[in-house]
Amino acid sequence: MNLLRKLLFPFAILYGFITSIRNFLFDKDILKSTSFDIPVIAVGNLSVGGTGKTPQIEYLIRFLSEKYKVATLSRGYKRKSEGFVLANETSNAEILGDEPFQFYQKFPNIHVAVDADRTNGIAQLLTQKVKPEIILLDDAYQHRKVKAGFYILLTSYGDLYADDFMLPTGNLRESRSGADRANIVIVTKCPRDLSVEKQDEINIKLNLNPSQQVFFTFIDYDDSIYGKEEIITVSNIKNESKLLLAGIAKPTPFFDYLKNEKDECLTFPDHHHFSDSDLETIQNKAKDKKIITTEKDYVRLKESKLVSQLYYLPIKSTFINKRQDFDTAILEYIRSEGEA
Repeated sequence: MNLLRKLLFPFAILYGFITSIRNFLFDKDILKSTSFDIPVIAVGNLSVGGTGKTPQIEYLIRFLSEKYKVATLSRGYKRKSEGFVLANETSNAEILGDEPFQFYQKFPNIHVAVDADRTNGIAQLLTQKVKPEIILLDDAYQHRKVKAGFYILLTSYGDLYADDFMLPTGNLRESRSGADRANIVIVTKCPRDLSVEKQDEINIKLNLNPSQQVFFTFIDYDDSIYGKEEIITVSNIKNESKLLLAGIAKPTPFFDYLKNEKDECLTFPDHHHFSDSDLETIQNKAKDKKIITTEKDYVRLKESKLVSQLYYLPIKSTFINKRQDFDTAILEYIRSEGEA
């Protein structure tokens, strides 16, 4: 923890007090939450950024869209539109935000919507001609004006919320007690060979309620990179000199998976909108080399002048163990909603 964050400790106490009062008011139904007669699954975290929400949402889309009509609803962070927007063929990352646009590009058979007001967003989705049967709320753990039926809380292996503190001293949006709302906690970005003993140690540290389940996942990188007209295996590109480009919260694992000593890594802020000046900088550094970026950045860059040398590396969330238990818990919740 750096000196500035230590000096801001009194503000962290104040921020924690304010968020605790807000949660208390919602818990006691003094501040009202809206429930819906449809399964609503919220995926989020207690800390700011970088816990792997996007691959976890994509896991749920793949799993559930085989059986149900699925919709995702996101805030659409840093988008240039306002209000409720339902993705269609004219949409782009500026209209939807990068992550929702990525969902739309990869899963064209689901509804992808954005609205900062999640209550209105769900209401609008339910007026569509083809109504969703399940709604996935992206990054909505603190959006308590909607009462989801099922909460999935993500926490990174290297940055557990149990070891963190409130903003601005730490990175927590609300106190650690907020984890009590979760039905499931997923420890993300684990080493793929994480031992059962280490899993048990983390489980003890999280100190969850008996009714809550804990799962462990790792980020699984694709064996290939993808361009507009070409697919190249990572093994064939690994030793080639290239520019690695990322505008995500924690890019180090992405760089480590691809880089060699000849590569240059270029980092931008999370959800960065690339300006003409940025594109010039990238192009000047890359020269005639391939540019490999994240999938989230690619959706913002694929219409740019970089496209002829631009590639992206897909990722997915993979369970270390007990994947079937996770799937069963989700399906049991959905079935229970149908019986209610």
